[in-house]
Amino acid sequence: MTGKATHVVVMGVAGCGKSTVGAALAERLGAEFLDGDSLHPQANIDKMAAGTPLNDADRAPWLAEIGRRFSTSDAPLVIACSALKRAYRDIIREGDPTVAFVHLHGTRELLGERMNNRPGHFMPTSLLDSQLATLEHLQSDEDGVMVDIENPVDQIVDRAAEFLLGAQGGNIQDAAARFPVDLKAAPFNLDDAAVQWVESTIGTMSLEEKIGQLFINHNNDYSPEYLDEVLEKYHVGGMRYRPGPSGAVQEHIRYAQSKTRIPLLVASNPEMGGAGSCDDGTFVSTHLQAGSHPDKGIARQMGRVAGVETAALGCNWAFAPIVDIHYNWRNTVISTRAFGNTPEIVVERAKEYFDGISESPTVCAMKHFPGDGIDERDQHVVTSYNTLGYEEWNRTYGHVYREMIGHGVQSIMVGHIGAPEVSRHFRPGMTDSEIRPATLAPELLQDLLRGELGFNGLVLTDASLMVGLTQTMKRRDLVPATIAAGCDMFLFFRNPEEDFQFMLDGYKSGVITEERLQDALRRILGIKASLGLHTASRESLVPSADVLSVIGSEAHKAVAAEIADKTVTLVKDTANNLPIRPETHKRIRLYGISGGADFTRADPLAYLDTVKEELEAAGFSVDVFKTAEQRSAAGETGMNFMRVLSEEAAADYAERYDAAFVFANVKGFAQEAAIRIKWSSPMAAEIPWYATEVPTVFVSLNQPNHLIDVPMVKTAIHAHAGTREAIRATIHKIRGNSEFQGTFNDNVFCDSFDTRL
Repeated sequence: MTGKATHVVVMGVAGCGKSTVGAALAERLGAEFLDGDSLHPQANIDKMAAGTPLNDADRAPWLAEIGRRFSTSDAPLVIACSALKRAYRDIIREGDPTVAFVHLHGTRELLGERMNNRPGHFMPTSLLDSQLATLEHLQSDEDGVMVDIENPVDQIVDRAAEFLLGAQGGNIQDAAARFPVDLKAAPFNLDDAAVQWVESTIGTMSLEEKIGQLFINHNNDYSPEYLDEVLEKYHVGGMRYRPGPSGAVQEHIRYAQSKTRIPLLVASNPEMGGAGSCDDGTFVSTHLQAGSHPDKGIARQMGRVAGVETAALGCNWAFAPIVDIHYNWRNTVISTRAFGNTPEIVVERAKEYFDGISESPTVCAMKHFPGDGIDERDQHVVTSYNTLGYEEWNRTYGHVYREMIGHGVQSIMVGHIGAPEVSRHFRPGMTDSEIRPATLAPELLQDLLRGELGFNGLVLTDASLMVGLTQTMKRRDLVPATIAAGCDMFLFFRNPEEDFQFMLDGYKSGVITEERLQDALRRILGIKASLGLHTASRESLVPSADVLSVIGSEAHKAVAAEIADKTVTLVKDTANNLPIRPETHKRIRLYGISGGADFTRADPLAYLDTVKEELEAAGFSVDVFKTAEQRSAAGETGMNFMRVLSEEAAADYAERYDAAFVFANVKGFAQEAAIRIKWSSPMAAEIPWYATEVPTVFVSLNQPNHLIDVPMVKTAIHAHAGTREAIRATIHKIRGNSEFQGTFNDNVFCDSFDTRL
């Protein structure tokens, strides 16, 4: 089909609601509606009323009449007809080859219940089982879509119309038929033996093992008993683990690989080097930091350290690089996790990172397609949207994805991010309510990613617990819908038993076709074979414990220190406050700003001890400000914010202190839709009112957008990280002992004139 479907058969067994849905769908499409039952010859009606099943000879003239009605109609037409067999649908298509089919699917229990509630209908419930036995699901070369009847009628019609109004040839659910994987081509590049391993392994797998391969588990427990259940009961294809000490992580991975029949993809999140993959990994830099200096090699160094340290743990899959573009300064989800605010800097640095980590036996999953950085909201807590038009998207995010696909990236993580205008480019007429996040959008995963961008590799969802996904539909529906839409792997169970069953039910009901399942399995095993996991001995899948010495090594710390020195950035010094030295400004009032404790339970102000130590080591005398809450916790009585403010903001402030330093380490992640500085109290004493009293230096150790909240400061520095290396380098430069080398983009000024003053 091309364009919009105008001739439609609403099909399914008795009790599925063909007439109700067909009439509602016809109204939506502006079409005429006919109930196919009304076209049966009387002999057929009498036979069914007597409880006798129709045979193919009985049905042939009826089906031909339905085809004839379509062929003689120049107007949109919807007909409700069981059309259970492929052969029956072929008869209808003989009359009109453009007919599209909407298959209404439901469980035996639901169908039986509905039939029992239809008194007087000529089809008895006793014939339901014979219809279910006769039913042949839509095949990959048939134009059509399957919709679950458990949903309300308006949602069923929404889903059917989504397909019909944008149909452009082929079943849009079945990516396998439209874009089959080529394991001999990039990024797999498998030889004949490896391809044979993929095919033969799939051939030996039970259905439960096949379904299990679609899942990437989040390992919440290090115990062998926990892993035994995950691997033996759910047969997962990959896993991520909770970071811990490197030795414990490596042993955990070693045990997992020893217990699985098919080698695991073991993922880590090495967005900043080795940090985050284990507790003692090396923090090298953030993505933004790696984009904040003319030396593109910083990104390669970050990737190289990430690869060495994660490979030492036994990881083989990096959920990186991040290829989002930070267009919106209010977006704090990827503000430090994007290389920059232009596609050119993102492509340049992402390629460097990829090349660096690829020196180790690691495949990458770049993220988050179709691209974060436009919406200010966080997909962890709400569905967010990339609202660029198709042409602009192509020039920006599309450019990044084309370049990285051409560079050899092996897998792509899909965000729970909608792209309304891009979706409408492929499905004209989509309403706002029909827009789905990319994880559920065939037009984005198939027409765009597989089709126009030509991506042949593996596609996985972002974490499936994110509300950006879970708010869209029932869990039982969305789990298989992600695979049907074109994702190959599903990131994280919510409840293993439930999600596994949802996926299995989705396959058995036809939501996931056999072709789609086989294609996903080929891609999953193809990635494993591209890593050589299929020929590696079980013992060699995880390195020996002595290799862990590279993690947090002095050599890697030296790399981090060099990068910190290069990337500490002077954003502004409009009052010429710098340099500030102990010889001229001995007494420092030190303020620490944090976002408060988050889900990591780490002390949000722990970095302040490091700042104080480094300042004192540099020769300063440091007096740390305490909030009313902190002073009360220390045992002082009668404390409140007004008392603290009156004491702090006294007229003798400049007599007590020579300069004020504010170090902000505001993080926040996955708990709010946007992040800004939150002061300790109304009119808080730590807000830089004192910038008019003494030279004041504001240093951000994380977010680049703080000037919107502290525009009054005349000296602002972005140090990028709360590490000792970054803090030490910052203080070194404040004292004038070395030059600032870091660069920044205009996002730091937050589209406000006063932040530049």
